[in-house]
Amino acid sequence: MSSSPPSEHVPGRPGPRFEPYVRLVRCLLPRASCVAMFAPAGDLAWSTETVGPDLANVMDDALMSTRSNPDSPGQVRVLPGNMPVYLCPLRDDTQRLLGVVAVVCRTKDAQDAKTHDFAFAYALLSPVLECLRRELVAGATIDELHHTVGGLDRGMNLLLAYGGAEQSAATADGANELQALLQQTIEHLRARTGALLVPERNVTLVRAGEHAPADMQFLMQAHRRLLSMAQAQREPVMVNETLSAATPDALPHRVLCCSLRSRAGRFIGVLALLREASADAFTERDAHIAEILARKAIGVIESSYDALSGLYTRAAFERRVRAVTDRKTSQAWSALYIDVDQLHVINEKSGMHVGDSVLAQLGELLRQRLPHGAFGSRISGDRFVVLLPAQVNDAERFAESLRTGAERLAVTDVGVPLPVSISVGVALLDCAADELAHVLAAAETACKAAKDRGRNRVEVYQQSDVSIVRRFADIGIAGQLREAIDAGRLHLYAQLILPFAAADSARPHYELLLRMTDEDGRTVGPDSFLSAATRYQMMPLIDRWVINHVIDALKPRAAVLDGQALGFAINFSGQSLNDDAFSDLLIERITSSGLDPQLFCFELTETATVANLGRAEALMWRLRELGCGVALDDFGTGLSSLSCLRQLPVTMLKIDGSIVREVLNDPRAESMVRAIAQLARGMSIITVAEYIETEAIGARIAELGVDYGQGFAIGRPIPLAEVLLELPLPSAPRAAVPADADPERDPGTWYAGVVGR
Repeated sequence: MSSSPPSEHVPGRPGPRFEPYVRLVRCLLPRASCVAMFAPAGDLAWSTETVGPDLANVMDDALMSTRSNPDSPGQVRVLPGNMPVYLCPLRDDTQRLLGVVAVVCRTKDAQDAKTHDFAFAYALLSPVLECLRRELVAGATIDELHHTVGGLDRGMNLLLAYGGAEQSAATADGANELQALLQQTIEHLRARTGALLVPERNVTLVRAGEHAPADMQFLMQAHRRLLSMAQAQREPVMVNETLSAATPDALPHRVLCCSLRSRAGRFIGVLALLREASADAFTERDAHIAEILARKAIGVIESSYDALSGLYTRAAFERRVRAVTDRKTSQAWSALYIDVDQLHVINEKSGMHVGDSVLAQLGELLRQRLPHGAFGSRISGDRFVVLLPAQVNDAERFAESLRTGAERLAVTDVGVPLPVSISVGVALLDCAADELAHVLAAAETACKAAKDRGRNRVEVYQQSDVSIVRRFADIGIAGQLREAIDAGRLHLYAQLILPFAAADSARPHYELLLRMTDEDGRTVGPDSFLSAATRYQMMPLIDRWVINHVIDALKPRAAVLDGQALGFAINFSGQSLNDDAFSDLLIERITSSGLDPQLFCFELTETATVANLGRAEALMWRLRELGCGVALDDFGTGLSSLSCLRQLPVTMLKIDGSIVREVLNDPRAESMVRAIAQLARGMSIITVAEYIETEAIGARIAELGVDYGQGFAIGRPIPLAEVLLELPLPSAPRAAVPADADPERDPGTWYAGVVGR
């Protein structure tokens, strides 16, 4: 609002409280028939009688004379019927007109009217007029205070409504929040047009006041000038002097510009307010309020828009997605998941600033090409997401245009062009999902497939694509696995490994296997979740869980296990080899457990060992120095393991089950088993055949010289807790094995038969 109240009304809202003055006037002028008060603009404010058009016309003429002669005490005019009317202007100490008192008198005849000149009447009325003037001055002061306090109150309400930009941005969509803030600013500061211009964040908001449309033509012509005006200085810029249209630099509006600067102080945009040339001038108070609101706008912008790409932040994007998924509409939506190919290579070779330039240019490419209704976000370092109100076929064409556009991005390093490409996954939006990761799961899966299939390509999620469906399933399973870990729904099972021949050095082992209990209480094997755990880098967490739980389960029976002809084989992954802290953790847990290290044999797959040969060899030597065994799992499936076997301190080779299963039907499989057994025996390495599912396979494997067997024909996996029940605590007597024990739970009968052959 303007800093001063409108001057078209009489201060103090005249009414019955003026009746004492009327009585005084009539005492001084007994022939007074009407006493009236007119506002400075000529409108009737109050009167003792009905005022006709003649008096109104006389008042209009008298006001023109009053304005041209502000020192005049007043004048007398004669109404039809020879009735004199005395017009007495009342002014404050600054000569501002507060109102005009009109006193109409009756006369007996025309001769009588001439005797009542103005000077005589004014001299009689002066004391009353002075008292009335002082009351009007007091009323004007009160009105101004009321107006000022009211403006401050409205300003405070406006500022309180946006008192926390972070809170506002957290509860509303950033674009809607900015629109509401801009509209409130326009209405509070009585602007015709308001504009919020932030080019690098793709924010262009224009709103109009209540009584006139926004002057879009002026903004289109002058937006660069407004940005330049705001950028030139940090303080708000007010231009209240308007120029004629013929002037080259004409501004047909009163203008208030406030610069928008980031928290780092960098200029990013302008808040511009326009008033008509005939409207009140902008004041310092207007500028102060606009400056505060500009800072609130910055808070919303920075919390809702990514500084590098100009797209939504992840949090703001999630709010927009929630609005889309909650909306009941038949409109189909498609999601694009975009990953910049090998950005880490650009960062390492050319520097992070070049990588940031790639992300900024890609963000600008997306902003320029987004169709109406679409929106996007940089949800993590080099990953972008776009939601399109379109079917998958149209979204695929749009994605392809983005891919070709990314190839043309102008990115250079010391003048040398750098190749830039993106991989894009496209899928229908899953509006039924709750979390953003699930909403975008199909598109993310397709994007990862695009990277696997060579990068710089667009892939559409299809149910018939086995590899994409496997990835998609892994996304959901990974979430279930995290929940199972947190809820304590992982369990260890043990499967017996028995020697084929009786020997003093031969002892049975148990391989410890992982199981998960799902939300419905069903036991789920590793085939269902290890793919997801590997894909999402969860294996180190699982390996730590297994090691800690095995040691915690065996520690109470350390005295019983000491010297027992028993061993436990524990698997860990290649991902844990790449974890610098894992080796130290493993060694520390074994040495501090109080358990005999010879109880443990640690298994690594052949593929993981060859892929991390240096780390694998170092850890194997540390384990061997403690007294632990080391096994190569799935042996026979790799291509390079034989050349590395000589340098690795391996104590056990586990022959892959895919070879063992075919030993009765495939002469080549039989030859491979025999060769591995002979090679291992020559190197004093124990051999174990996996997947012995029938007695016939077990018998043939034993004839080929393999030392140990593992499989359903020897023993099915059972909970580790049940195995430990057979090992009494130090204070408890050992339980006897029942005579009618289940062969699957107690494979001793089959074992004895094999040994006897």
